[in-house]
Amino acid sequence: MHPIKAEFIKSAATIDGCPKPDYPEYAFIGRSNVGKSSLINMLTGQKRLAKTSSTPGKTQLINHFLVENRWFLVDLPGYGFAKVPLKEKAKWEKMTWDYLEQRENLLYVFVLIDSRIPPQKIDLEFVHRLGEKGLPLKLIFTKWDKVKPMKGQKNLSDFKMALLDRWEILPEHYITSSEKGMGRLEILQLIDEINASN
Repeated sequence: MHPIKAEFIKSAATIDGCPKPDYPEYAFIGRSNVGKSSLINMLTGQKRLAKTSSTPGKTQLINHFLVENRWFLVDLPGYGFAKVPLKEKAKWEKMTWDYLEQRENLLYVFVLIDSRIPPQKIDLEFVHRLGEKGLPLKLIFTKWDKVKPMKGQKNLSDFKMALLDRWEILPEHYITSSEKGMGRLEILQLIDEINASN
């Protein structure tokens, strides 16, 4: 897998601590332990760019990576289960939504969904909330290599059906496997196309 230039710039506990909004920005977020760090490493072709962990809640700050000196990849804290006090989780949630609603150069939010399991209420509610706030998003179904194809397709279809309760036009989705490199080219091409049109 050919690596692309990507470097860690900084971590921030508030939106005010983020880098200057000089580049187009793409945020990646998902339920804790959905495979976000592995996906970021797969997209950049750098095995240790984002720190992977089997412990949910490892990402606790807004992490900015500059890719190809052209755009920011932003690693946001996961939502859902994490072995931290409720007060700490509330602080993460405020930080995340302050960023999502106020960051002026944020072009898209990529929401990661675990393809191995049926639709989860917490994922659906998060996607609904993004939609209600008019934030542009794409769905990324992760860990496709770890689920039987028919089961994965059923989980994907069920998730889309659940969204149709409140969505007229469904967000575009991508299927990925960090181990196999699946979906890498499509996501990077999408980002290139969006950058070219802005």
